[in-house]
Amino acid sequence: MSHTRTAEIAKLAEGLEAVPRRRTEYRGVPLEEMDVDAVLARKPQVALVDELAHTNVPGSGNAKRYQDIQDILASGIHVITTLNIQHMESLYDTVESAVHVRVRERLPDNIVAEADQIVNVDVTTEDLLKRLKEGKIYKADRIGTAMSNYFKTSNLEKLRELALREMASQIDLRRREAVEEEIAAAPDQIMVALSSRGPNSEMLLRYASRLAGKLNRNWYAVYVQTPSEEPTVIDAHTQRILSGTLTLAKQLGATVFTYKGEDIPATILRFAKEYRVGTIVVGTPTPKPFWKTLWRKTTVERLIHESKGLTVVILDTRKEEPSGGGAPEEAPGPPAIELSIPGSPGAPALSGFLSPERIVIWDRSVEKGTVLRVLAEAAVAGGGEVDLNAVLTNILKREEQEKSEDKVTEHSGDHG
Repeated sequence: MSHTRTAEIAKLAEGLEAVPRRRTEYRGVPLEEMDVDAVLARKPQVALVDELAHTNVPGSGNAKRYQDIQDILASGIHVITTLNIQHMESLYDTVESAVHVRVRERLPDNIVAEADQIVNVDVTTEDLLKRLKEGKIYKADRIGTAMSNYFKTSNLEKLRELALREMASQIDLRRREAVEEEIAAAPDQIMVALSSRGPNSEMLLRYASRLAGKLNRNWYAVYVQTPSEEPTVIDAHTQRILSGTLTLAKQLGATVFTYKGEDIPATILRFAKEYRVGTIVVGTPTPKPFWKTLWRKTTVERLIHESKGLTVVILDTRKEEPSGGGAPEEAPGPPAIELSIPGSPGAPALSGFLSPERIVIWDRSVEKGTVLRVLAEAAVAGGGEVDLNAVLTNILKREEQEKSEDKVTEHSGDHG
């Protein structure tokens, strides 16, 4: 903290009692933290605590300052605190996209929602930059770096807009809460369908949280546990991922539900009907081979086709491949089957596969085993020394491998 800033704050704090901070040492470095026990012992009517999202020194009673404040509030002491808009958990992806900075210190949105009153300290970009240049925010040796990175004019304007939007949302939410006590609930609650290892579930949750905030509605996070994901079956790594996902959902203000069931879409839709959900948020389904989509629809496809009167929002949760690196290696599969088509030197021509003897049509339901055998026979017809039994054996091996993969990927990839 610069001398100018310290003097300015000290002048503003004249006449206010300051509770001495607790001195501690971490890795040989002396540090100071708020002394929560001293504040509780003093028992003031109101305590002023700066930096709500602050992370405490390791070894402190609580990991985060907002937890310290919760302890102070629990003792009957009112608290006035401060928060920068970029520290709200649900805005993490938005802030990263807007200003290209990953904010490490974040706090759950529900902490802000519990506040009795929220006041926006709106400083123009010009005024903030003027204060920075005068050394009222950082020391002189950090000013240049700050202005060329985080404190760019474009970044500050985007953050200011986010703050104004959040304030407008909070005001509207409180106004509606006062009115809705007299109005029957409308079926426009929001739910997000979670999975054990869905791609970028954090983004999915933050989006649902923001959407619920804009619509001023409650929202739910629902995880359907299939038999293949029982605690006795699922691996420890996946359990940790799932636990972290459900914890984040609670921190963002969702009401979390876990159900057991084999039919994921049906379970989700039953929940939506019972809890008067109007919008279902899901992640991008994991791409599947075309032939596999012939047998069954994905969870997302079923939700779209079977949800009557509901809105299904599909968020692109696919993670970008890291630049400069090669594509991830594929897991080894069964040996490939090479088919030799007469009259097609080199790469087989498409017309060879579309010949009449290789087109099979059924006008009634047929068992899967029968379909595989008939298609295999059609594929090797005229193939010379191609062994039909070998083809069938490899197809069945591939089917077994797909079933094994499905036990992990069906639930984790199809709906978030």
